Amino acid sequence: MAKPGIVTVDDDPNVLRAVQSDLRKKYGADYRIAAADSGRKALDLLTEFKKRGDEMALFVVDQRMPTMTGVEFLREAIELFPASKRVLLTAYADTDAAISAINEVQIDHYLLKPWDPPEEKLYPLLSDLLDEWLAGYRPPFEGVRVVGLNWSPASHQVKDFLARNNVPYRWLDPETTEEARQLIAAAEKEPELPCLFFNDGSMLEKPSNREIADKVGLKTTTNVELYDLAVVGAGPAGLAASVYGASEGLKTIVIEQQAPGGQAGMSSRIENYLGFPKGLSGSELARRASTQAQRLGAEILAAQQAVELVADGPSRAIKLADGSEIRSRAVLLATGVDYRKLEVPGVHDLTGAGIYYGAAMTEGETVRGEDVFIVGGANSAGQAAMYFSLFANKVTMLVRGESVSATMSQYLIDQIGETDNIEIRQRTQVQEAIGKNRLEQLVLSINGGDSTETVGASALFIFIGAVPRTEWLPPIVARDQHGFIMAGPETRIANMAGYAEQDRDPYILETSVPGVFVAGDVRSGGVKRVASAVGEGSMAVMFVHRYLSQN
Repeated sequence: MAKPGIVTVDDDPNVLRAVQSDLRKKYGADYRIAAADSGRKALDLLTEFKKRGDEMALFVVDQRMPTMTGVEFLREAIELFPASKRVLLTAYADTDAAISAINEVQIDHYLLKPWDPPEEKLYPLLSDLLDEWLAGYRPPFEGVRVVGLNWSPASHQVKDFLARNNVPYRWLDPETTEEARQLIAAAEKEPELPCLFFNDGSMLEKPSNREIADKVGLKTTTNVELYDLAVVGAGPAGLAASVYGASEGLKTIVIEQQAPGGQAGMSSRIENYLGFPKGLSGSELARRASTQAQRLGAEILAAQQAVELVADGPSRAIKLADGSEIRSRAVLLATGVDYRKLEVPGVHDLTGAGIYYGAAMTEGETVRGEDVFIVGGANSAGQAAMYFSLFANKVTMLVRGESVSATMSQYLIDQIGETDNIEIRQRTQVQEAIGKNRLEQLVLSINGGDSTETVGASALFIFIGAVPRTEWLPPIVARDQHGFIMAGPETRIANMAGYAEQDRDPYILETSVPGVFVAGDVRSGGVKRVASAVGEGSMAVMFVHRYLSQN
């Protein structure tokens, strides 16, 4: 953490050096001492400090300076650092000006020059002021500061990406936060929101996930020419495969478009995962698994989208959206699924502005004290209901069927039943979403359309099934009628020639393309559970070894 600053300003170089020397001698161990020979240069320094998120504890400023007096400087400086203590250096003739400055810019004290010896005439005064400042000081946040509007889809995307990649950030809305307005004012030009401010003074305006990943140090490129195993997708299946692959000596890389964890990473609490009797959040599971994989030697590429799979020759090529290519001797497809879209009027326009697919746990504080609705009746919907019940005034689950007993685990049903501010409404669906810049109301269809009801709503979270992320794959990768990837011996018919060359049937988790495997939710017939995805990802590595030993 950067030390709080003490800034001294004086146009007389001899006085400036003397003040700076005295300050460093006494306070240099705990504070950063900065000096400037004019008010304008000092304000430029303060602007840079503000951009970096530094704090200023004290200004020691000469009153009689050309172009900008000490009082004039302080008038502008306190706009940037209103809590800083202020000391004015004056000659005897400037005493009246110093006294009037107490009311004008709230200076805390004025000092007559000279102040020798400093042990008697300088340090006691400044130490008292610094002690007073420290009493109300809160260390500055060391992570990324995100300035944006609460109900902006672009802002939600940035927050979600940072949170799911475990990048600490502080959310600041300029409509409600003075710090946000100060950061915007300190920029050379008014930035386009959302805007990210970093401790080195730099910022990103309305950035893409790739730009954020590059800036915060996530790995987005690789220089290795050929891998043993390339895993597409860093959900539970992909992370399990990367852990086992790397631990068993395979040169392994994982390609992830969003963040480690997949849909499971968005779960607020997984309580039926073996070995965690108190449960754990999806983000914690993802963090542990990705750390474990990297410790064992796997590489994880962030904010990279696979757009094409090419199977020509002994290796497989995965082409990425940025034009780069990764070659690997074997590939595991663990791309998981996306939430199915709710196709009713108003939902598309308000997605990211009060309507979200998945848990969107970054919006917990946003909905504090509000009324929240959840569409869906499976475990993911139930976990979200429990999470948002900690913030919202009321959580209403909208379920199309008669009950949730056939789709939700009993432990969740029991928890929801014991939570006073959660209500389950059966045979109820969303018919329309209404709002200008954010969600304001929902029109509900009840009992199959027998009646409708319009209710006020601050947020809607949607969990209505899944569609596989397989549209980027070539036709030779066999899929079922819903787009899920087929695996095992029955897929041989889709590529008779390929497996005739291998003189074998496909392995259990092998697709219609030899050397390309599948695991997790994207597999046809797969069990949509975290534990089964982890098991399949681990088991796939065994078949990868068999394939590589023969090729």
